[in-house]
Amino acid sequence: MNAMTRRIVIGTAAVSMALTMAACGKAGSSSSDKSNDKSIGLLLPENATTRYEQFDKPLIEKKISELCSDCTVSYDNAAGDPQKQAQQVNTMITKGVKVLIVDPEDSVGIKSSIQAAVNKGIKVVAYDRLAEGPVSAYVSYDNEKIGEEQGQALLNAMGADAKPTSKIVMIDGDPADPNAAMFKAGAHKILDGKVNIAYEQSGLWKDTTANQKMTAAITQLGAKNIKGVYSANDGMAGGIATALKGAGINPPLTGQDAELPGVQRILAGTQSATIYKPYKPEADATAEIAVNLLQGKSITSIATTTSKSASGQTVPSLLIGATAVTKANLKDTVVKDGLYPTSQICTAQFAAACKAAGIE
Repeated sequence: MNAMTRRIVIGTAAVSMALTMAACGKAGSSSSDKSNDKSIGLLLPENATTRYEQFDKPLIEKKISELCSDCTVSYDNAAGDPQKQAQQVNTMITKGVKVLIVDPEDSVGIKSSIQAAVNKGIKVVAYDRLAEGPVSAYVSYDNEKIGEEQGQALLNAMGADAKPTSKIVMIDGDPADPNAAMFKAGAHKILDGKVNIAYEQSGLWKDTTANQKMTAAITQLGAKNIKGVYSANDGMAGGIATALKGAGINPPLTGQDAELPGVQRILAGTQSATIYKPYKPEADATAEIAVNLLQGKSITSIATTTSKSASGQTVPSLLIGATAVTKANLKDTVVKDGLYPTSQICTAQFAAACKAAGIE
């Protein structure tokens, strides 16, 4: 083979290799784009409240898989850190997700991150808490109504002590969470004028903070003068119950989320009520909206009402109902729906209480 022939052969091979590599690169890029076209991001706010990892995440992922078998879900949890969640939104944008489900840790602070996602063509669904910014849909519960149910449950548990001179303590949720304001407003609608709200503070959705606030309230008001305690959720109610026990008192105490420890406290008589919010309808509807948005379909049959954000944006919404749960209806709500296995509720410590409540 002469020099000229060698050059032609080598040149032809090089061109062939280059074309092959380009074709491979293009195929890989197309595959990636195709994957991204069916990619949904899921960002949840914290893991101190057990519901998010135990219920919301797996339920949403399962429903998306049922509705769209070749869709992928990218998940992250902010662990209570708004800045971390903002970074997670940026990561989802970089990944190329087409729809982003976000339960904001800070509904106002996340506004610019949501705008950045929308600017990239991403549809955003606000889950459980209404985020500021141009979201396409919002799925949650009727949160002011939940606050009303909490307030009424407390009055019911107080019985004859539910009178304007009776002092109660209110431990509200995190002000950065718009739901907390709605729970608080609903509770005040029921409690104002009926009892004396002698001490009210935010527990920031943390059991430790709620414990500190309750301890301060006991010091300020006197243990025997406290006739009832409103706790915005079960997580904080756990810290509050510890403070009450330490002070040697056991006034009526509310909660929310039907967390397992809250359910067990209700059986044991150290918590009066919780709010049972069935997670599956909320998760299923959110997944359906996300898939519809991904596929360019209408969401009006799911988001049948509207909500207005603090900045005045009207958002297509679905608001789901909830139920106040006490020892009297625990068996017919949480237990009947199989939220937790009976064996998980009725451990040795709570076996007698379960039997007394007809749960075996």
